[in-house]
Amino acid sequence: MPPTFLFIFLLLSVLLHFIFPIKRIVCAPYNYLGVLVIGLGVMLNIWSDSLFKRKNIPIKPHDNPAQLETSGPFRISRHPMYLGMIIVLLGVSIVSGSLITFIFPVAFLIVMNRIFIPFEEKNLEHIFRKEYLNYKRKVRCWL
Repeated sequence: MPPTFLFIFLLLSVLLHFIFPIKRIVCAPYNYLGVLVIGLGVMLNIWSDSLFKRKNIPIKPHDNPAQLETSGPFRISRHPMYLGMIIVLLGVSIVSGSLITFIFPVAFLIVMNRIFIPFEEKNLEHIFRKEYLNYKRKVRCWL
């Protein structure tokens, strides 16, 4: 599940920051801007999650939704929850300032693009057919 990958990547990011601090590329006080970035990612996830909960849409990728959510952040990104997770990872990288930690937002993006998004989009195309294809044509995957 994507939250599991997020947790693992966050843990690895913190561990590698302390074990292999290769080079610090974001120094104080600029690294504190990462806290704002983390907050932005968390807020995006809460907003996206609340839309699903309000409409009783399952959040787990393997569950079949009864309706397609296209409002709020879903108007500009087909995967705002994953985007929020990447933003959180980026914020953690900025806070730590360590070059090595910037691997994890990119790695998360690759994992989502290769493993989760193709499965989810194929499933949504199967369930919603033309409605999802039209949505997919209008809204980018990430931004």
